[in-house]
Parts: sequence; structure tokens; C-alpha cells
Amino acid sequence: MIADLHTHSTASDGQYAPSELVRLAKDRGLQVLALTDHDTIDGLDEAVRTGAALGLRVLRGVELSAREYRSLHILGYGFSTAPSALTRLCAEMKAGRDQRKSRIIDFLHEKGVDISLAEVEELAGGDVIGRPHFAQVMVRRGYVQSSREAFDRYLDTDEYQRIERRKPDARACIEAIRSAGGKTSFAHPYQVKLPDDALEALVRELAGYGLDAIECYYPRHTAEQQALYLRLAEKYGLHATGGSDFHGERVKPDITLAAWELDTGWLLDQGRIV
Repeated sequence: MIADLHTHSTASDGQYAPSELVRLAKDRGLQVLALTDHDTIDGLDEAVRTGAALGLRVLRGVELSAREYRSLHILGYGFSTAPSALTRLCAEMKAGRDQRKSRIIDFLHEKGVDISLAEVEELAGGDVIGRPHFAQVMVRRGYVQSSREAFDRYLDTDEYQRIERRKPDARACIEAIRSAGGKTSFAHPYQVKLPDDALEALVRELAGYGLDAIECYYPRHTAEQQALYLRLAEKYGLHATGGSDFHGERVKPDITLAAWELDTGWLLDQGRIV
């Protein structure tokens, strides 16, 4: 089916409300959309309702951050939103993000970036404030030319890591999603920046925890990287997922909704999709 299994809304750090995102996906010609906001499931009910009204299949999703490596993220799909280890984990991670926002402001002030938390909160609009919101205000105030520059110079550096929030390990992320009846995928593997042999060892470890898939199709994967991830998926009996990591043109100007032709049968069974 034509799908995008990695997107974000205003429930975390995306530009569009969940209902607006679903409408964009419908206009894009997608048959399946997964909303995978960072560490929260707050936007899922709105997205599912809009999808049902428009005739678009919306898959409940989430993107959890793991602590082993910077940018090691686990995508979850098709889980129940009833109280579970997953909902508790999301609540804890949301609280961690809320506590982190003041530390980020203090860190930026140390670096001579004089922006206010009030402006960041106003831009974010929702309950979850992420680094892209800080980056957008930095662009607005002229400290950087783009969100990418904000991350490269300030928000994704070794020095920044001293203020980063506590994260669960990858095993806890995978087990929490599975405890709620969901499936899991290793998001954008290139971002962990491991050599091929170390990456394979990580995939083998994650598969041992119950990982179901690798996000093989991603806009910033090279052809060589995509081929490697497909080989690893086959070797370890994992499915291949694909997504755009769409946040909206204001957040990621070069990323549009994807329209990957994917095998989604393993996600559509047992009532996991609405």
C-alpha cells in the first residue's frame, strides 16, 4: 500500500495539527498514514477520527528516544492506548521534556542566544516542547539562518548533551510498545552514525529484544545505506518500513510527505489499524 509510516504533528514538534496532517496525507494520495509523535500519544485520537471521516487508514504510532546512542529512536505502531507500560513511559518522557526546556534556555543564554522561553512556548502551542521549537525561534530572531544550523551549532552538539533529559534504554522502549500490543521499527538507522559492523551488532541486539522492522526507506538514506538496511532486515527476519519524518515545511523545509509502496500486511492484521 502507499504509505508514510513516520510523521509528526503539533502534539510534539510538528507544524500541523493531527487533523491537518491527515488531510495533507489524503491529498498526497496515501492509503496508510502513521502518526509517530515524539514520546507522546496525545494526538492519535484526533488523527484516527479524521482518517475515518476521510477514508484514510491512520495507524496509531509513536517515536521513542533511547539512551544508548544519540538519535537512536524506536517507532511503535498499532498499539492500544489503554493504560499500560507504554502510556506510563510516555508520561515520564513528556515530563522529562517539560523539565528540559528551562535547561535549554539557560544553555542557549550561556552561548549568547538571548531568546525567551515564553516565545518558544507560544510557538509550540501544544503541551510538548521539542528542540525544533527552539530552533525556529532562533531563526526568527536571526541567530541562525536555518533550523539545521541551529542543531549543528547548538542543539545537537557534544556540549549540549550535558543538559539532555534522561531516556529509557532501547529494550525498555521495545518492551513497552509490545506490552500494549504494538509492533516496532528501528528509525532512520544512519543517524546513530555507526560503522556497518557495529550497526549490525545493534540490529542483532534489538532483534533479540523483539524488534519487528527497520526503517529502510527514508529520504536521507543513500542508495548504499538503503541496500545495507534491506540486507540486515532480511538477515535478521525483520520487516522493512519507510517514512518521511515529516514535520512540516517550517521545521524541515526539504522534507515532504512520502508515498512509499510498502508491505503493510503485518501491520494491518488483528485490528491494529483503524
